[in-house]
Parts: sequence; C-alpha cells; structure tokens
Amino acid sequence: MPLNFPRPSCRLFAAAAATATLLAAPLAHAQSAADAVRVRIDAIASGNETAINAAYAPGAVLEWVGGPLDGRYATPQSIAAVWAKFAKANPHLQARVSDLKEAVNPKGATVTADVVFSGKSNIPVRYVLTYREGKLVAEIWQVDPALAASAGY
Repeated sequence: MPLNFPRPSCRLFAAAAATATLLAAPLAHAQSAADAVRVRIDAIASGNETAINAAYAPGAVLEWVGGPLDGRYATPQSIAAVWAKFAKANPHLQARVSDLKEAVNPKGATVTADVVFSGKSNIPVRYVLTYREGKLVAEIWQVDPALAASAGY
C-alpha cells in the first residue's frame, strides 16, 4: 500500500513565492507611494537592511548628499553597503516625518519628505524618492542642517 505524505515542496514553493512577491513589489501592498515611503522610513529607523534593499529596482541610484556617507551609489552592492554602514553607526532611531508630499502620474510617483532621524544624534534629511512600476529607481538623501534648526533640534 503506498504511503501518502503531504507534499512539503509545494508548501515550501508557495511560501517562497509569497515572500518573493512581498519583496519584489513593495507598492503592491501599500496603498500609495507615500505609504511605501512611510514603511521605508520605519525600516531605516529600525535598521532593517533587508526591507531597505528590497525596495530597489535594478539600476536604481542613491544620491547621498552631505554627511560622512556623501556620495553616489549606483550598484546594488554599493547601496547595500552604505545602508549597512548607516545602520551600524545609527542603531535604534526614531523618525519624525513632516511635509510629506506625493506626486503621481501613470509613469510613476515621486515622494518628498522632511525627516529627522534621532538617536545618538539628530540626522535631518530632505528625502526625495522616485518609484516606477512599484520599485524605487531614484533616491536622494540630502542632509539638511537647516531642517534640524527649523524643527527645534
């Protein structure tokens, strides 16, 4: 009599497919690009490098303007490395978001926000993100000392 075992490979495949879908299409689960940016800011504050790096489209560019990580990062490896450095140097951050604005058309969405990350020190950022087809294609992280002053830090 043959034994009928459950097919764990099917369940494993389904779980892997669901995980891949979550990582590949962050905007599919968010109501808007603005929602995706809020989730992203929380991931940055908590140091969740997996979530941070999963949002990028192939060929994405991160422009980090000012501060010790100043530079242009245009490969997945260089982008991941800069976020790893940031997370290591700035654990357990809180984020205060203001003036978040979203512009959307059929080709994509751009979100701008003023964010002050606070922990060991305050990191005031003018943040600009561009999404196409649900993936992050361009990101500007502008360290903005005037923002900290205007926010009362």
